[in-house]
Amino acid sequence: MLIAGFPAGAWGTNCYLVAPAAGEECVIIDPGHQAAEGVAEAVRKHRLKPVAVVLTHGHIDHVASVVPVCGAHDVPAWIHPADRYMMSDPEKALGRSLGTRLMGELTVGEPSDVHELTDGARLRLAGLELTVSHAPGHTKGSVTFGMPETAEVPPVFFSGDLLFAGSIGRTDLPGGDHAEMLQSLARVCLPLDDSTVVLSGHGPQTTIGRERATNPYLRDVAAGPGSADAPRRGM
Repeated sequence: MLIAGFPAGAWGTNCYLVAPAAGEECVIIDPGHQAAEGVAEAVRKHRLKPVAVVLTHGHIDHVASVVPVCGAHDVPAWIHPADRYMMSDPEKALGRSLGTRLMGELTVGEPSDVHELTDGARLRLAGLELTVSHAPGHTKGSVTFGMPETAEVPPVFFSGDLLFAGSIGRTDLPGGDHAEMLQSLARVCLPLDDSTVVLSGHGPQTTIGRERATNPYLRDVAAGPGSADAPRRGM
């Protein structure tokens, strides 16, 4: 399996291209602010053919390049219906202005073909199987994508802004809910095998085992009611 990832734009949002191997079809996850050039470079480098864009949630740092990337490759985008409005109205999603200069760098709106994600759905794209888990807390429409273990690689978990190395996504923006975030961590993350590789929306990769042992939020959820007090990342 090939997973090519890079941090993009002002918020350092991780964008991933996933394919069975170089020279094959791929799925693009979260092409955010200024990600189009990085996507094009990875496509050229690995001789990939994109077939879809899939989105962990609708915040502008994860979707800002959806329109140009989908347009360049004539592919659809997949997003949970609760976050779909954010592609066209990013300022409403954040509860504050992004600023005229930054907005001038963005292509706001939906691509021509949008499909909606549902909890438990299994997307079979580019020869891959991605299991969708609805994980509200950061936003109402946040989702994660899980990929099963193969002979070559352990299970992979694209966590978006649900789970980071050592932290979790913020819950103070419109649609955020700390209690829902903890419920999502318990329901979506805790059942995963310790060997599962976590590729998050921001920051370095980690594993479920490492986070189960060291992440104060995940440790607190595993221990029972209450919440840990530690810094959160992401927009």
